[in-house]
Amino acid sequence: MTTTGEDHEAVPTGPWWWARRRSAALDGGLALVSALECGAEGVPFARDAGIPASLGIVFGVLAGSVLLIRRRWPIAVVLVAIAITPAQMGFLMGIVGLYTLASCELPRRVIAALAGMSLVGTMIVTFVRVRQDMARGDLTLGNWFVPFAAVTTSLGLTAPPLLLGLYVGARRRLMESLRERADSLERELQLLAERAEERAEWARNEERTRIAREMHDVVAHRVSLMVVHAAALQAVARKDPEKAVKNAALVGDMGRQALTELREMLGVLRSTDGPAQPQAQPQPQTQTQAQTEASEQGAPGAPDAMPLAAVGAAAAAAASRAAGGAPEGPCLSELDELVGQSAAAGMAVDLSVQGAVRPYAAEVEQTAYRVVQEALTNVHKHAAGAKTYVRLAHRSAEIAMQVENEPPPEPASASAAGLPSGGNGLLGMRERVVALGGVFVSGPTDAGGFRVSAVIPA
Repeated sequence: MTTTGEDHEAVPTGPWWWARRRSAALDGGLALVSALECGAEGVPFARDAGIPASLGIVFGVLAGSVLLIRRRWPIAVVLVAIAITPAQMGFLMGIVGLYTLASCELPRRVIAALAGMSLVGTMIVTFVRVRQDMARGDLTLGNWFVPFAAVTTSLGLTAPPLLLGLYVGARRRLMESLRERADSLERELQLLAERAEERAEWARNEERTRIAREMHDVVAHRVSLMVVHAAALQAVARKDPEKAVKNAALVGDMGRQALTELREMLGVLRSTDGPAQPQAQPQPQTQTQAQTEASEQGAPGAPDAMPLAAVGAAAAAAASRAAGGAPEGPCLSELDELVGQSAAAGMAVDLSVQGAVRPYAAEVEQTAYRVVQEALTNVHKHAAGAKTYVRLAHRSAEIAMQVENEPPPEPASASAAGLPSGGNGLLGMRERVVALGGVFVSGPTDAGGFRVSAVIPA
């Protein structure tokens, strides 16, 4: 993992204000050299000032030792260097102090002011010393040499450490910025990887949900009709052999249709991570209780799971069709056959179609077909023998469907066929309709029956 400058500062290994022991050793060495230099220069300073040499040496050592605090208080080091410039001391301290000052995070105004003071101080002291030397005869050059020596000496002692410090400080800030940016990018990449993993897991779960819903639509209706026909076959096998043969043929046709659709679904199941968790088989319920409970499960009171599942279902279905993997499924032209199968199973079904029949998108037709199919399956399960009305309306911008059944003739025989119910049929219908931007409503009627209504944008 990339380490930023903040991480370096967060774990100091040196004493006091030093971040590392190596930095402390370097500053200690520089302070020792500066103290020796100023101590040696204190001897002529004491002679010129008329004080004891030992006092001059002590003063020089103390002044030179200030370089030890250059990282903590660089301004103080530069001010001391400027103060002892008239005594011709602290050349090393002035150079190192200016370099440290320029490389620190200080305002440019402060750096420029202190550098200017050091430049002017050095220039004045050099000008005076060179002129004194020429007056004593130590130098025999022309008068032009005095300002030249003052300017070149002051610039030589001030400009190089100042420019080097500015360069090193800018480079250090650039490196810290690059480290922080690299660390930020790495954190963003980790966050994106985590989000991608979450989205992949979400997509897998939604794909399982979609496949489970398809399996429910395929198996529930066909098998429910097969169970109803099998019960009728058992009842009339001895009394009416011809009807028994007809029912057996219907059971065989429906079984073959269910197997065909199951084979198509198995191709999709092979590409998933694993099967969905099985559900416990509930106890038989009356039609109103079972359908009402399932309707409550898909009601707007539980929006946390439904919208995500609906969007995932639509996206997965579109992706499957784009890849050419899964068939588009049934359409509205097969609605007469669907109603005829329920009528053959003994249900009194009335189909009415309003408006001009026209083709729709495959998703719309498949969803409308599945809504009617699941509603008829629920009638078989919970209201056997009840008269059912299937209404389909083709409108200008939408298609509406409604499946309503009357109360069953005998409430006790609502689950006489022994058909189990998991309570997921209405939830699956709602997810399909909402995924296409439609509206789904289900619930019991005042007469004691049950109504399923859906409107899907065309």
